This record gives sequence, C-alpha cells and structure tokens, in this order.
Amino acid sequence: MIQLSERLLAMEESATIAMSRKSRELKAEGKDVISLSLGEPDFFTPEFIKDAAKKAMDDNFTMYTPVPGYDDLRESISRKFNRDNGLNYTKDQIVVSTGAKQSIANVVLSIVGPGDEVIVPAPYWVSYVEIVKVAEGTPVVINAGIENDFKINGKQLEAAITPKTKMLIFSTPCNPTGSVYTKEELRDLADVLVKYPNIVVISDEIYELINFIGKHESLAQFPEVYDQVVTVNGVSKAWAMTGWRLGYIGAPKLIADACNKVQGQFTSGTCSITQKASIAAMDADPAVLKDMIVAFNNRRRLVLAALNEMDGVRANVPVGAFYVFPDVSTFFGKSYNGTVVKDANDLCLYLLAEALVALVSGDAFGDPNCIRISYAASEETLTEAMKRIKLALEKLN
Repeated sequence: MIQLSERLLAMEESATIAMSRKSRELKAEGKDVISLSLGEPDFFTPEFIKDAAKKAMDDNFTMYTPVPGYDDLRESISRKFNRDNGLNYTKDQIVVSTGAKQSIANVVLSIVGPGDEVIVPAPYWVSYVEIVKVAEGTPVVINAGIENDFKINGKQLEAAITPKTKMLIFSTPCNPTGSVYTKEELRDLADVLVKYPNIVVISDEIYELINFIGKHESLAQFPEVYDQVVTVNGVSKAWAMTGWRLGYIGAPKLIADACNKVQGQFTSGTCSITQKASIAAMDADPAVLKDMIVAFNNRRRLVLAALNEMDGVRANVPVGAFYVFPDVSTFFGKSYNGTVVKDANDLCLYLLAEALVALVSGDAFGDPNCIRISYAASEETLTEAMKRIKLALEKLN
C-alpha cells in the first residue's frame, strides 16, 4: 500500500484555493455564487506588457533561461528597487522565481532547518507557516490583533526571540488584513533586529503598489539591518499578472546564491516570455496604475461602509492590498435552520450555503475570530455580495 510522506500529511491545504474550488463546484451546479475568496485582481494585464510578451515570442525567446533570471530582467529589477524603494540591490543579489511563493520557499529552505524557529506575526498569509513546516522549522506565532491594526511592535518581536530563532516573515501591505507598516513602525522592528544579526527577515512586499496612504516603506531601507533582510516582490498583484507567475527577491548575496542553488534543483529558471514581459512592468512608471488603485480604493470604501452597517461585525480600516479582515466572533454560537456556527470556518460554510458568497476563514491566516473578504471584484458584484452577507447574518440567532 502506498504511504504518503509525513511531510505531506503535516501540510494543510491552502484555504484560499480550497474555498475557490468549492465555489467553482457550486457554480458548476448552476448556483449563482459570488467568490470573494481569491487574491486575484479582476483587471487584465496592461497592453504594453502583453506587447512585450508578443515581441519576445516573435524574437524566439523560447529556450531555457538562466536559473536566477535573464540579466536584463534582473538589471531592470535592480533599477526598480532603486527608483521606488531607495534600495541598492545589484543584479547578483536578485533571483527571479516562478511566483513570489517560490521566492519565499527558496529563502526558507536555504535558511531554516529542523528545530529552527521562525517568527510569524498573525494574521499571516496562509503559506508562510506551511512552508516553514516543510523546511522542518517551528513557526512561532505572534498574535497582533485587530486592536493593534493587526501589526506587531518591537517589544512583541523581542519577546518572541529565542536562541533558536532563525527568521521573521511578515508582509506589508499585509495579506490578509490590508495593514501597512509605517516607516516609524519598521524602525521599531529594525531597532530590535539589529541586536540579533543571525536573524534573517523575509519582508513580503508583493502588494507594494496597492497602497492608499502614499509612499511604501521597506524594512531594508535601514542600513543597519540591510544585510539581514530579503525583500520579496513580484508582478502578480499590481500589474495584474497572476497567471504569468513571476516573483523575485533582493537579498544579501550569500542568500541570493543559496536560492539560486535551491531553485536550480527544483524548477530552474522561470518562463522566458514572462521574464521579457516583466521587464516592461519593471521599467514602467507605477503612475500608469493610477486608475486601478482608484478603483480598488472605491471598492474598499464600499465594503467598509457595508460592513459598518452589519450588527456584530467589527472591521479595522485597511490601507493597502485589496482585503478586509473583519472580526465576526459575535456570531459564534448562533444558529439558523439547525445550522450552528461554532467558529469562522462554520460561518464561511454557512455564508456559502445561505448567501452563495465564498469567503475564507481567518483561522487559515492565524486569527480564528476573523474572515477574509477580497474586494478584487466589481462594485456591482461587491454591492450584491454585501447585501447577501448582511441578510444571512441577520438570520442567525
């Protein structure tokens, strides 16, 4: 009899992908399901990027690529880091991967071993903890909480550090909360990290350009921790290139070389056409995304206004990404038509069945009191979804 590995059995299925699958199954049955579960922009890839891809095909860029990425792409990423973030990463400090998820996995597998501790502020993106577990590390979760705008401070960070701590993983803007760390808040974390030069930080900045408060701030901007920080980014979110699959890191050369080695044995270099198209994205002025950012901001306001009209729902005000992460714990223990809502998982299943709206439980993100709502959908769709959710919640007693 075939036996699956302990590594696999210890791994949880991605909750976002699982809920997306359930909503597709209901749609296939003819149900009018609104899915707000996936973190995918509903915009199309800009034409100038698609034109660059077409040219790459016409120019026959269809062969194997260098493991860390084409030189001209890495040079364009280097310019982007300098232009947008004030970060000086040379080409040799940059590794291009098949999505930012692989970028993060490369770093974790390069640094973390059995028994090593990795600090993960909660709420966190669903894959952080699972990637750490694959590396046989031990996730150490710091609960941030809605009252702290879902962000940790230096005091909390230092309290979680032990002699076994090897890494900190966090995102800003954050998936699932939409919270954004200010320069002062990052400075507070840097003041702690500088005392522990053996700790590597993965700063996941994939939502960098979807920011409603102005300038994005990067942890690596502080010179004293620059050599400890791996800055992760990619083209999926802001450039609406989810299916193209390209992420990248800027890192100390030792870590970049290690990721190059890991990737060389797993996938080698990512898609040649995607890489050439991504050069166009890296070289573009982010101002071309203005209309998309305005649309996301309008949707954010719409969803927040609707949530504020729902008794028992408590939401902070996210200022980045395209998610709201409301606390729904007041509904736990309530029921309707024999269905008892014990937790956020039950509430999501109830809303899928009763309202035909697919959301994701906060339990998957490290906060079991919340649910994640993606507002990467049209205003018309969001208005209908919020109406359905409100009616379904009012039935619980």
